[in-house]
Amino acid sequence: MKTELLNPQNSAVIFIDHQPQMTFGVESIDRQTLFNNVLMLAKAASIFKVPTILTTVETKSFSGNMWPQLLDIFPGQEPIERTSMNSWESKSFVEAVAATGRKKLVIAALWTEVCLAFPALEALGAGYEVYAVEDASGGTSLTAHNAAMRRMEQAGAVPVTSLQVLLEYQRDWARKDTYDALLAVVKEHAGAYGQGVEYAYTMVHGAPASRAKGK
Repeated sequence: MKTELLNPQNSAVIFIDHQPQMTFGVESIDRQTLFNNVLMLAKAASIFKVPTILTTVETKSFSGNMWPQLLDIFPGQEPIERTSMNSWESKSFVEAVAATGRKKLVIAALWTEVCLAFPALEALGAGYEVYAVEDASGGTSLTAHNAAMRRMEQAGAVPVTSLQVLLEYQRDWARKDTYDALLAVVKEHAGAYGQGVEYAYTMVHGAPASRAKGK
């Protein structure tokens, strides 16, 4: 049911074609903001141990490798390589989706009007629920992105954002096993909200100031 909230046990997260050549064509969102949102979503999936699928198209001949920062969040996991613009036309991809055992698919992709819309519509037709992560996806123009989002919504997809998914997975601040890791992601990727968390920790609760940790 779409009224049932997302949780780590009922959903899977899918990243489609977050590759350099696809990024170059994005004009619907600031590309650094897009990058930040994708990493926030990926870290949410990792923290909550949500089944995650990575897939790429024509890596060697056109699109380049998936963003290394995204791959680093899922060490040892190889993206499913495709030739089709539509992931749902890849048997390996559809099998990977089925293997998760989840009916709620949280999908982010480049570009919105192709690599998100095509498999989203196919997945809906196959009986899955699709949650299109609007701010972790990008189109070749704002018009193209918005038209694709409307098309998916009219077919039954649900628009969400990266921060929304992160907080929907946590939901209760009493869940201490993910609390610290989640707040670290918020402080790194959630802009003013993250700054507010840092302020509350240090100025209200008297915690020592955070320091950025380089790799």
